[in-house]
Amino acid sequence: MTPVLTRSPAQPGRFGGLDGLRAIAVGLVLVYHLFPSALPGGFLGVDIFFAISGFLITSLLLREAQLRGTIRLGSFWRRRARRLLPALGLVLLVCSALALLVGGDLLVGLGRQIAGTAFFVSNWVFIANGADYFARDTPELFRNTWSLSIEEQFYILLPLLVLLLLRFRGRSSRAVFLGLLGAVSAVLMAVLSQQGVEPTRIYFGSDTHTFGLFWGAALAALVHPQRGSAPPAAPGALRQVLLGAVALAGLGTIAALAVTLPEGSRQSFEGGFQLAIVAALALVWAVTRPGAWIGRALDVAPMRWIGERSYGIYLWHWPLLLIVTGALGSAAPAALVAAVTLAGTLVASALSYRFVEQPVRRFGLRRSLRLALRPIGATPRRKAVTIALGAVLALTVPATGIAIATAPEQSTAAAAIARGQAALDAERTGDTGDAGDTGDAGDADAGAGATQAPDPTKEPGANPEDRETPESSGKSGDREKPARLPAGPLLPRGSDISAVGDSVMLASLPELETAFPGIEVDAAVSRGMGVGIGIAEEWAASGRLRPVLVVGLGTNGPVSAEELDELYGAAGDRPIVLVNAHADRDWIPGVNAELDRFAGAHRGVVVADWTGAVTGVPDALAGDDIHPNPSGGEIYAASVQRALERLQDPAEARGFALPRR
Repeated sequence: MTPVLTRSPAQPGRFGGLDGLRAIAVGLVLVYHLFPSALPGGFLGVDIFFAISGFLITSLLLREAQLRGTIRLGSFWRRRARRLLPALGLVLLVCSALALLVGGDLLVGLGRQIAGTAFFVSNWVFIANGADYFARDTPELFRNTWSLSIEEQFYILLPLLVLLLLRFRGRSSRAVFLGLLGAVSAVLMAVLSQQGVEPTRIYFGSDTHTFGLFWGAALAALVHPQRGSAPPAAPGALRQVLLGAVALAGLGTIAALAVTLPEGSRQSFEGGFQLAIVAALALVWAVTRPGAWIGRALDVAPMRWIGERSYGIYLWHWPLLLIVTGALGSAAPAALVAAVTLAGTLVASALSYRFVEQPVRRFGLRRSLRLALRPIGATPRRKAVTIALGAVLALTVPATGIAIATAPEQSTAAAAIARGQAALDAERTGDTGDAGDTGDAGDADAGAGATQAPDPTKEPGANPEDRETPESSGKSGDREKPARLPAGPLLPRGSDISAVGDSVMLASLPELETAFPGIEVDAAVSRGMGVGIGIAEEWAASGRLRPVLVVGLGTNGPVSAEELDELYGAAGDRPIVLVNAHADRDWIPGVNAELDRFAGAHRGVVVADWTGAVTGVPDALAGDDIHPNPSGGEIYAASVQRALERLQDPAEARGFALPRR
């Protein structure tokens, strides 16, 4: 985000209200990241920044062209570099060094993140590496620099476009040209969404997410005064009311979208972002009209303070949030994490603004260095600042180099999933073609595990010395080891079980196979309940569905009662084990409540309490606090075992009249 140097209200040519709008925009982003459930559409704050930046930078370029007859490209790009690079470099160095102290998944891919950020192409780097903007598990340390890259790419193109537009005589023709460029981007966003393209590709793409900048530029071209025109008169009371009404309507629209717009959804790409930009532009137009009281109202002292530092606040808050979360641990209260992050962000951005950004913007980098290092005439404060900055650089530069050199290429969550995928691939390679595996499971994401002939000596509960009662198997002290099932003629074996799940089940696959030899598993990354229903229906139609169905879905999205009814119908008279979900995602409590409600209302349906079993167990989960490590996989398998025990209750009897294989 690139708020430019602001001036006092007495200075001519200053746009009123923009500092207040920046404060609102960065506030939306902060709440979205610190308290995601409170403001699910807070990501729209970035688009408000885009609208402001497009309007403001174009206005400055048109003003320069009007005064000088041309645009000095080198001077423009040098000013942009002075504005952006000092704070950005400081954030990269300090946060990389802090991440090195915390370690773990924070360092994954750090080198390419810094390179992409330094060359202002991080949005395309994240796209190429399959990053997910809307995922909060194992996120990239400098993910928030994607928007800065889009703005810088726009700033390279914009002055060239303005030089071209100077050939157009009328303001409207200039505005139409820029507006059409923005419309192409807006339409492309909607079209790719309709085609089912990954949400992160649409969100990060320079081609799909620059319409806010272009439409802001179009507004600037439309309202920029012609050469020699008289200064606008102060608006009268009626016009003040009109400007206030337009501003309030824009604010209300943005607030409503921020509260209701789901992240990464089709409605956000197919109208939500576009409407937010229109509302932001209406707001920009209203508050920047000369003499508008609504602009003065937004520029009150606290809002102006935040707005002037909004660039630094935006840069610092995201990596500090990840560092604080990693340092305090996933079990730390969300309010504590938010408070520490917010305090660190405000302090860091204030210091950066005062002692790094402002001097470089005013004097340039080389002159600022000469002034800092010149001992003659230096005040005690300047000496203290120079020593402090020197110490920061002396510590963070080598630490950043070490962090880049030692950064892992794969997160612990990705390693856990890869471990499960390797087990699945090994089963495919060793497929003996027995009756339990008849080929394609109907899902292109992952194949089903091969069915193996069960070894009676390895069946759960086959050894009397290993038997455990249902009561003792549920004790918290035994959660890290799979509970042995009591022997019984009706207890299902692995060859009786079909399982369909997401990446959590996939990561637990080795332990599921150990606990249930011969189990058939079809699990894949990013799978939702809808895909699982389709797989179960195809298995049932082909006669491949076994006497017991285990379903581990719900991590990747909400689950509805209608979907569970469809799953129940696909299972026929077979009992179902629903594995609940464990993740720090907004929909998880609703998913688990719906699974409990459905199981309570239907015979032959029980819930495997995976989240209850794994919560608080040290080292059971990867760094994302979602995917299981090997010990977590044992807990996952044990939760399924206990659920199978509960199916033996006469009240749950539904489908064990079916013969064994």
